[in-house]
Amino acid sequence: MRKPYKKLTYADRQTIERMSGQGIAPKAIALETGVHIATIYREMQRGTDAEGHYKAELAQQALFS
Repeated sequence: MRKPYKKLTYADRQTIERMSGQGIAPKAIALETGVHIATIYREMQRGTDAEGHYKAELAQQALFS
């Protein structure tokens, strides 16, 4: 049975920022946030700044622009 679809919240994005900043693997981040690993990879592409760091605020703003 498939998991129900889950949208990332800003709190989820902050968790991704914190965990990726600690060098935790995307697979572990996906388990923590309850989404598919592909969602984490797409989210990290959306919210990565010029220095290559994921920023929750940047990803959140990208949704509305």
